[in-house]
Amino acid sequence: MTDETAAVNAAIEGELRLLDPAVRSSRAEVARLLDPEFTEIGASGRRYTYAEMLAELPDHPGGEADGPRYEPSEITGVLLAPGLVHLTYKTRFCGHWARRGSLWRKRDEGTGWRMYYHQGTPVPPDVG
Repeated sequence: MTDETAAVNAAIEGELRLLDPAVRSSRAEVARLLDPEFTEIGASGRRYTYAEMLAELPDHPGGEADGPRYEPSEITGVLLAPGLVHLTYKTRFCGHWARRGSLWRKRDEGTGWRMYYHQGTPVPPDVG
């Protein structure tokens, strides 16, 4: 396995973990996966910081074990530079689609890969 493949696979694994209700509902797990300099522009258009996401993610949709789940598809990634991976994919949640992009970075061996930036864009029903 190449370094690029390993990096992309690690970022995808982290992304999928953040969509898992068990992880979303755990501030400790989310803290392990988000970079301290994390920011997000949500599908709602709202901007989130690291502290806001840690505080609010457990209460966001997709965090309940018996509730609806995000269904990811078409996940692809590319290593932009050593320690920086860009992922793109789509999610379906309660019948609504969004296109998503994330930047994952690895600053040192001790912390592993963490999400540095995320953006979600709603897909209107008449757009594929």
